[in-house]
Amino acid sequence: MTRILITGAGGMVGRTLLSELAGTAHEIIATDLSAPAELPENARFTRMDVTGDDPAQVIGAERPEVILHLASIVTPPPGAGRALAYQVDVEGTRKVLAAAVAAGTRRLVVTSSGAAYGYHADAPAWLRESDPLRGNPEFPYSDHKRQVEEMLAKARRDQPQLEQVVLRVGTVLGTGTDNQITALFRKPRLLAIAGCDSPFVFIWTPDLARILLRAATDGPPGIYNVAGDGALSISDIARRLGKPVLRLPAWSLKVALTIAHPLRLSRYGPEQVRFLQYRPVLANDALKQDFGYIPEKTSAETFEVWKSWAGL
Repeated sequence: MTRILITGAGGMVGRTLLSELAGTAHEIIATDLSAPAELPENARFTRMDVTGDDPAQVIGAERPEVILHLASIVTPPPGAGRALAYQVDVEGTRKVLAAAVAAGTRRLVVTSSGAAYGYHADAPAWLRESDPLRGNPEFPYSDHKRQVEEMLAKARRDQPQLEQVVLRVGTVLGTGTDNQITALFRKPRLLAIAGCDSPFVFIWTPDLARILLRAATDGPPGIYNVAGDGALSISDIARRLGKPVLRLPAWSLKVALTIAHPLRLSRYGPEQVRFLQYRPVLANDALKQDFGYIPEKTSAETFEVWKSWAGL
């Protein structure tokens, strides 16, 4: 039996993870701003706001053997801006990390992101864990994940007694996924930049939950890309959806967004063009060979699960 504390337990991944943990011998402390709708019998809820003093108090009181740190903000709610995302992603991780060290936690598992590699024209076709992290300052989520990983790297040097599992996760898809990425797939035409394939790598939500469970229990420490086998280009996705692709030159879309964003005609600025051009594509060799988990579904199969749920 392991005492496992989960941050962000009320999110999509956290709820799926709780289902995977149901019926196990582990003692689960699920934390978030509000309780998940359903908790397994071996779990209890404790409110914890990672932006305040809660991590030191809650983690200090619970003294978990393992912390699964899922709390993050991919897209801040309207009006919240970058400051809230920074407080949750960067400062929240700093507080959870400090509390874990103080409480003598044995292992910390952190969901990072492929976005930490950044969106760059000179990125390799398939990114591996040894490639540099160059999260773009213009993309808060990418920039924050890079900063979090720099913090974790320092902790590995300064606090080697705390084992770390860092998961650089691709685009998470599954039943119920509805976010800014899936919104692109729901449009009548898919937007692409001329001359760019813009591939996506997907990980099925239950696969990610099972990877997290292994990371919390008998999996090895280390840093691992998390994605299903293969990738889907915008053209591949469009064919699967039976939709056309609108291909625009990068310069013309930049001009359009430069005009539209200040007028609040688009939530995105011209920097979004780079997001569409140079998506990080994650190689999952280390996940399969070193971590010991082979995703049940490929990127293509994961997309089909979501497509079926979305009724597209």
